[in-house]
Amino acid sequence: MTGANRPAWATIPVDEERYRPLYARLLGLRFVNPGGVLCFLFFEGTIALAVLLALAELVTWWAVLVLPVVVAAMVKLNDMVAAIVVRSAALVPEQERDRFRRQMEPAVGRAQVEWISHSVTGVVIAADSVPPARRPDPSN
Repeated sequence: MTGANRPAWATIPVDEERYRPLYARLLGLRFVNPGGVLCFLFFEGTIALAVLLALAELVTWWAVLVLPVVVAAMVKLNDMVAAIVVRSAALVPEQERDRFRRQMEPAVGRAQVEWISHSVTGVVIAADSVPPARRPDPSN
C-alpha cells in the first residue's frame, strides 16, 4: 500500500506502516491496529487451537486451515465496520457534534429543590406522631 492511494482519514501514518505486524499488513487493516501479541494470537493461536481440537477429535483436520481464515475474515470485517463508523462520524457537521456534546453533559448539581433551603440538618420538620412501643410484660 503506497501513500498515494491511502485515504486521508486512515489512522496509520505511511511511515509507520512498515513497523506494523505482517498479519495486519497482509489484511490491509486501516482502523484496527492490533499489536504483535494480538496478531500472534489471531494467527498462531488459532492454528494451535485448531490442532488441539483436531487431536481431541472434536473437529476434522480441515479446521487447522479454516479457523485462521475465519478469524482473519472477522478481523477484516471489524476493520471495515470501524471504517464505516469513522466515515459516518466525519459527515456529522461540527455544530451537530457540539450540540450532542452539550446534551450529553452530566447535569449534576443543577437541580433546584425548594425544600432544601428551609431544612435544618438533623431536625425533622414534619412527621406523624408515633406512639411509643410497648414492651411485652415479662410476668405473662
